[in-house]
Amino acid sequence: MRALIFSATGSLGNLTLTERPDPEPGEGEVRVAVRAAGLNPSDVKNVLGRFPYTTTPRIPGRDFAGVIDAGPAHMIGLEVWGSGKGPGFTRDGSHAEYLVVPANGVSRKPAALSFAQAAVSGVPYLTALESLERCQVKAGTAMLIIGAGAVARAAAGLARALGARVILAARRADQVEHFGDQGLRALTLPQANNLADEVRALLGEAPEVILDTTGFWLPAAVETLAPFGRIAVIAAPTSGRVDTPIINLYRRGGSIVGINSMLHELPASAAMLDRIGAFFESGEVPAPLEFQEIRFSDAIDAYHQIDAGSSKKRALIPD
Repeated sequence: MRALIFSATGSLGNLTLTERPDPEPGEGEVRVAVRAAGLNPSDVKNVLGRFPYTTTPRIPGRDFAGVIDAGPAHMIGLEVWGSGKGPGFTRDGSHAEYLVVPANGVSRKPAALSFAQAAVSGVPYLTALESLERCQVKAGTAMLIIGAGAVARAAAGLARALGARVILAARRADQVEHFGDQGLRALTLPQANNLADEVRALLGEAPEVILDTTGFWLPAAVETLAPFGRIAVIAAPTSGRVDTPIINLYRRGGSIVGINSMLHELPASAAMLDRIGAFFESGEVPAPLEFQEIRFSDAIDAYHQIDAGSSKKRALIPD
């Protein structure tokens, strides 16, 4: 099979496209013929050495969608998708033509999604769902989502399906206009000390839940939060540190919730994907459209583009 592989971390120069033997599933495992694999920023950071637990040599890639072609007889031919802790880090991942995972680590792919759409939905929608569930988002919840990337879009779709009252805040005016075209209320991020006023003017009240997908707006989010509110964080500056007005957080009775999709093993992620898939199947959440399909032969270039700052979501497609 063709596969991306890195023999050491620290540089994208260590990433090569090569031929490897087709993997064989063991007891309790399935082999997935990969039809599409998501390329996430964490995959790039992994090759660059940002995750100390990664072992090499390693095939990268967390998210996948494909067809089971080996394993328990009753599972052969199933169209599945998956993501979770392990692939690409401590076991070979999805940026290859075949992937072996536990049989209980896959979810039935929603018929409403193409393989590429399913592949680019793993990490963003898992992160979004955990943020909403742990912050107790439900019908009527007033929510602010900061950012315009894949997780922000996924969270907006899921939150609206749950009946939450959602607004988004993005850095660029064209992003705000794009959200508006999709029927979403959004504002252009103001100066940090004006965020609370801008949000209240658009939402009509202080938000009970704030999801900061950028890592840079935690201090302003604290000042914007309603009493007893929750702030979900999924990212941080490169330094890993943010100066937080903790006195104002506890005076509001607020909570900060850290969200890390890397904590969930494949079976737990599959159960979450089952719930997410139901939203796609019912049409309550629209299929993702904002991504680019990239052939495996061009995958290394795509890694470099993400490292250079591109935020476009990509699905890797075997040649």
